[in-house]
Amino acid sequence: MPRRVLQGTVVSDKGDKTITVLVERRIMHPIYKKYIRKSKKHAAYDEKNSRKVGDVVSMIACAPISKRKRSTLL
Repeated sequence: MPRRVLQGTVVSDKGDKTITVLVERRIMHPIYKKYIRKSKKHAAYDEKNSRKVGDVVSMIACAPISKRKRSTLL
């Protein structure tokens, strides 16, 4: 089974080798049938510190790197 790939925007790059990525998704409300935007922040491993705030990145699930980091950049 393929690993999960998420796409989002970098909102923070202050940590060493760590970026915070905001992932937005659209879901349909079960009763009102309108689309709602839901978002979640993920910490991702950026080995070369190459990404900056505003970049659109893809990340893939991996084995835990630290307490919060469970994904790495593609």
